[in-house]
Amino acid sequence: MGKHSSAVTRSNTNRRSVYITAVGLLVLSLGAVFVVRSFGSEAGADGFLGGGKACADPTQVQLATTPEMQAPLEAAAKSLAAKGGKDGTPCVQVTITAAPSAQIARDVARGSDNRPDLWVPDSSLWVAQADDGQSVPSIAVASIATTPMVIVSRRENFADTSSWLRIMAANDPALLDPLSTSPGALTLLAVQSERQKTSASDGQVSQLVVPLAQKLGSMARPYTDVNALFGRADQDGSKIVVPATEQSFVKYQEAHPEAQLRAIQPDTGTLSLDYPIVVTAKSDTDAVNDAAQALATELLTDGATQARDQAGFRDTTMSPLGGGRGVGDVNQLPKPTSEAIDTTLQNWTRLSLSTHSLAVIDISGSMAEKVGTKTRMQLTIEAAVGGLSLFPDSAELGLWTFSTTIGQDKADYKPLVPIAPLSKRQRGKIVDQLKIQHPIPNGGTGLYDTAIAAVRQVRQEYKSNAVNTVLLFTDGKNDDPGSPTLAQAVQALKAQQDPSRPVRIIALGMGPEANADELSALAGATGGAAYVARNPGDLKNVFIDALQSR
Repeated sequence: MGKHSSAVTRSNTNRRSVYITAVGLLVLSLGAVFVVRSFGSEAGADGFLGGGKACADPTQVQLATTPEMQAPLEAAAKSLAAKGGKDGTPCVQVTITAAPSAQIARDVARGSDNRPDLWVPDSSLWVAQADDGQSVPSIAVASIATTPMVIVSRRENFADTSSWLRIMAANDPALLDPLSTSPGALTLLAVQSERQKTSASDGQVSQLVVPLAQKLGSMARPYTDVNALFGRADQDGSKIVVPATEQSFVKYQEAHPEAQLRAIQPDTGTLSLDYPIVVTAKSDTDAVNDAAQALATELLTDGATQARDQAGFRDTTMSPLGGGRGVGDVNQLPKPTSEAIDTTLQNWTRLSLSTHSLAVIDISGSMAEKVGTKTRMQLTIEAAVGGLSLFPDSAELGLWTFSTTIGQDKADYKPLVPIAPLSKRQRGKIVDQLKIQHPIPNGGTGLYDTAIAAVRQVRQEYKSNAVNTVLLFTDGKNDDPGSPTLAQAVQALKAQQDPSRPVRIIALGMGPEANADELSALAGATGGAAYVARNPGDLKNVFIDALQSR
């Protein structure tokens, strides 16, 4: 803390992108705008404050908050400074900086010179992310305002409002970046938290989250402008649903009274942004804590309460907004734990990484066997074609088939489509090749040689900014008499591994003859995973599970 001028200053600074990782922050703050104002100072400030003599030697407090909370805190800081330290109020000068919560969490965690003394993030979920390795910032005031999460869309898209999962699965969710915005993170947490009420399975959640992460994670710039998303959602015929705060929706409605948008709370309930006051100072923490308590007291005055409501924020008890605005009474979902927050964001980070994969399809003779009215080959091809829709255009995918002695120099595998970005042309090539495949009569399953060769191929084309995998589809076990043993194959796969450049096998077994132990051994040697679909109807879920395990 130090001395600051009483003048009002403004500065605009673009901050570089970062992300939340398992060991700290990997957050993305695009185009962060910083606006700094000081309230309460030495002689001369009383004129700016509109009367009253300011105290002679105020404690200097740097406060950072989100842009939408800046105005209410400015009013509280002005009111506190006007009291000049009288009647037991602390004598402080508050310098207010507006910046995204993710950015401040990054600054605090990294010991940046931009570290404030006090911090009002939009959600307490960021507090644990601001751990600098020495101490986690302490919460001085649990909340000064709240706003619940809602889902915003055109009215016709809310035929089923029973849960977050159902609303988003039935429409086109446009999710603010979970790694840099609280609304984005809380949306993912709400889907998980409501499972206590809906009993939704892991597979049902994955069917929503995996393709969503693939789609949004492949974007050059994740969504961070909620008003732009509201504008897209308001277009005629739009199926876009936007998880957002009630406060942002209310302010958008005021600015766009002609908009045909509606905000709803899913029947299961919602999570809320809670705006705590957090002590992030390294020294003089008692004085800073006193300033936090004094600011909170100023925010409880009648004038501050009215200003907060006008700004679209609820009080700390979640009372509905005045004038019938917003969604009225809300039901709260269980608040996520720190562990749940870390796990959810780490999973999103992993799932949203780009893909560099080789799909390897079994075309041995046993793939001709029927399961119901379709052959295993037909079911496999349907699953593979359907799986293509889960990958964004930026993903890279190639195609091989395998049996025994079907390739060059009697190799057990045959390259069909080289790995390349999934442009419309690349997708067409893969689909066209899949559709003309047929089981090789009396063809064996050259599984081991193929697995070794496929991993070697992906390693040769390794992409450091992507998840590198082999997607191995088979209905049986290795029956190539000229191949290595399972132990030899496992050893060969382990010998290829480089922890800094991993290539994992994701094995998908189909039917009663698929050998789960064999597939697990091959996949495990690469740090991958194996899944077996005993029934045709399980293929889609197995494919989702395989993508999630990457």
